[in-house]
Amino acid sequence: MNKKNISESLKKMLEGLERPSLDEDTLNQLREWGRILRGDIIKMTSLAGSGHPGGSMSSIDLFLVTYCSARINPHNPYDPDRDRVVVSHGHTSPGVYAVLGRLGFFDIDSAISTFRLAGSPFEGHIERCVPGIEWTTGNLGQGLSVGCGFALAGKLLKKEFHTFVLMSDAEQCKGQVAEARRVAHKYNLNNITVIIDYNDRQISGKVSEIMPINIRAVFEAESWYVIDINGHDYSEIYTALHDAMKINSPVAIIGHTVIGKGVSFMEGDEQFHGRALKPDEYKKALAELDIEDDLERYRQLRNEPSTLKSISFGHTPGDKGHAVLPDAGNPITYTPEDNLDNRTAFGKALENLIAINKEKKTPPVAVFDCDLAGSVKTNLVWKSFPDYFFELGVQEHNTATIAGAISTQGVVSFFADFGVFGIDETYNQHRLNDINFTNLKLVTTHNGIDVGQDGKAHQCIDYIGVVRNLYGFKVIVPCDPNQTDRVIRYIATTPGNFLIVMGRSKTPVIADEKGEPYFGNDYTFEYGKADIIFSGRDAAIITMGQMLSRALTARKILKEEHSIETMVIHMSCPLTIDEEAIGRAASTGLVVTYEDHNVHSGLGSIVADYIAEKGLRTRLIKMGITEYLGSGLPENLFRMASLNPEQLVSTIKNALSKKKP
Repeated sequence: MNKKNISESLKKMLEGLERPSLDEDTLNQLREWGRILRGDIIKMTSLAGSGHPGGSMSSIDLFLVTYCSARINPHNPYDPDRDRVVVSHGHTSPGVYAVLGRLGFFDIDSAISTFRLAGSPFEGHIERCVPGIEWTTGNLGQGLSVGCGFALAGKLLKKEFHTFVLMSDAEQCKGQVAEARRVAHKYNLNNITVIIDYNDRQISGKVSEIMPINIRAVFEAESWYVIDINGHDYSEIYTALHDAMKINSPVAIIGHTVIGKGVSFMEGDEQFHGRALKPDEYKKALAELDIEDDLERYRQLRNEPSTLKSISFGHTPGDKGHAVLPDAGNPITYTPEDNLDNRTAFGKALENLIAINKEKKTPPVAVFDCDLAGSVKTNLVWKSFPDYFFELGVQEHNTATIAGAISTQGVVSFFADFGVFGIDETYNQHRLNDINFTNLKLVTTHNGIDVGQDGKAHQCIDYIGVVRNLYGFKVIVPCDPNQTDRVIRYIATTPGNFLIVMGRSKTPVIADEKGEPYFGNDYTFEYGKADIIFSGRDAAIITMGQMLSRALTARKILKEEHSIETMVIHMSCPLTIDEEAIGRAASTGLVVTYEDHNVHSGLGSIVADYIAEKGLRTRLIKMGITEYLGSGLPENLFRMASLNPEQLVSTIKNALSKKKP
């Protein structure tokens, strides 16, 4: 077999899984390619001096048959009707790159020569920027959730594509995998097939000893159909995949394999899970596989700057599949007499958006809840549009990943939760969402000590500090029902990851000097623009969210009782500095940041960084949460935290009294 790539005739023979079995000639071709691919894996990891050859070699036969059988085209890798192949155990990247390269998705020589090289897309764990790879993975246990997101998208979009999820055995003990299994059963995802590499080896030894799990039993307990096969027998692999297509339920195929399969001294030895071969081992392995040793040629390519420059895939993940609603509708304007919380304004806005867009054959909407629909107000969507509502129960990690994955498939995705669950508990999932360029609309309620009597365990006071670490998320903290309504319409019609933050309590409608809603009919939300609610010459308060009403109370006291004119700025987008607004605040000589957030990592820190970096001449005082607080009515907790309006008045008065004449 002299051809560089797997022949199109072999791919077509398997693609679509239409034949009930494979003839001997096809099986012989697969065996030959299995040998060549093992050589690619060894060359890749040996040249890089690191990587995971053992697991790649136990998975390679499963990879080869699955990728050849899936309806995917290297000449059109982003066809919206393609099958989706998710590889959850991303450390087996050498095997994935080898198969995709040999199928013609990219030049196999580029993958071998630049594997794990700084600047190369062929990283140590698979990356979505590489054609043929649907999701960046590496953190084990998330791949099945991603697959469920893709499979749900297929149902919502009414498309016939199938989702294949390749997984390791060790990750089956992770809780998120169990969460995903239940979702697949609940929503009858008969368009998903899981293929598990069961080599019974992980870094520290045998899977069956480190954390025993009966993989068949746990899948069957969640009503999956399970098939056991020899994971190195191409006939059994193909037949299992073929049969899975005809079963009206989620299917799990357990492929019993051997780590390091194909090289005798590697077989069954977990040390090769994450260790590249030594030079003498490398030569011995290639000789046993009867593979040409051309490592020096690849080493020369690796050292040539032109090699990296020649790798260009012409696609930026995230520029395809980011659906938004085309019609923002007419905003709802609430009056100062309305007694409403921001979360209800969110629920009403979302329900209205779905209603006005549903009949226009626009992208479908998926709204995800974790047993809190009545509290986060997605129950309005559940009642009016049950086909767009997905109740996933108390399983936030899985939900965060599913919501992120589905958002890349042409579905507008909303995930609503309490802050401590939707942000703090699921940080790792959102980090992977961010890396995968998702299009998620994450809406969290019950943030800050405004949560009140639920106590410190439920008071999310670090949402800015956490999400500030994610490069692709925008954060918006609306201050009242009117701004909330407009913010929700904005994110629904704008691509990208957004976190919307609100408290629990009812929030006064902010009014201007004439008593009219400040964020009413003439107001249009603009991301990054701070709102100067009132001007003032003596000091400036910079705040956000539900703290704005308290800041306005303090401003009134300062003006009426102490003749102090205070500027009040609402900075609803704390991660983006409005330079003009901060400049005006600094011109007063005293800036006070005022937030229901950890004082060390929130709005105050962001403003302080900017003032310092720009060398603005002003005094800065940060007011925020300095410790965990217990249960109590919000007003009592704000008083305990020295964040009530009276304390803000006292802080500004004292600071002004110490100003130099």
